[in-house]
Amino acid sequence: MKLVIIDYGAGNIKSIQFAFKRLGVDAVLSNNIDEIRNADKVIFPGVGEASSAMEKLIESGLDKVIPTLIQPVLGICLGMQLMCNSSEEGNTKGLGIFDVDIKRFSNDVKVPQMGWNTVTELKSELFTGIKEDEYMYLVHSFYAEDCEYAIASTEYGVKYATALHKDNFYGTQFHPEKSGVEGEKILKNFLAL
Repeated sequence: MKLVIIDYGAGNIKSIQFAFKRLGVDAVLSNNIDEIRNADKVIFPGVGEASSAMEKLIESGLDKVIPTLIQPVLGICLGMQLMCNSSEEGNTKGLGIFDVDIKRFSNDVKVPQMGWNTVTELKSELFTGIKEDEYMYLVHSFYAEDCEYAIASTEYGVKYATALHKDNFYGTQFHPEKSGVEGEKILKNFLAL
């Protein structure tokens, strides 16, 4: 299986690469459009600020490529957020794969949300073998509004979509690569799609 992690200069991609290595899969880091198109599965990571990450996608032409991919694609953290319509972070226009907007948490909660929180309302083969209220690791100040594409929810001052799915596109706000054994199961389930 050829697994490509999109390397566009925005992300903690080494930890994702190591997580797949533990599962026996050598993931390729690449920003080569042909290599990404020809992959069996694609990981779209992201850590950082939305508008500068989006600029990097536009510079490399990946903003046009990602929405046209037909193999399973998993967006992680900022990667998932960039797959949405827009983000309040830097007033950023996203890729529009998921028809949902990214909002900033209110000042009623500590921002960023950092650490472990539960995921509930699990509705996808991505969560095979994962129990309701399982803990996943999160670090973020912005969230996807609860919507029709939500396949998991989390509460943090507000109920929000902590995972999304539409067609061949999946996204998790939490970091499966940092979520221990249960997060590893999610990566395994993605490989099995």
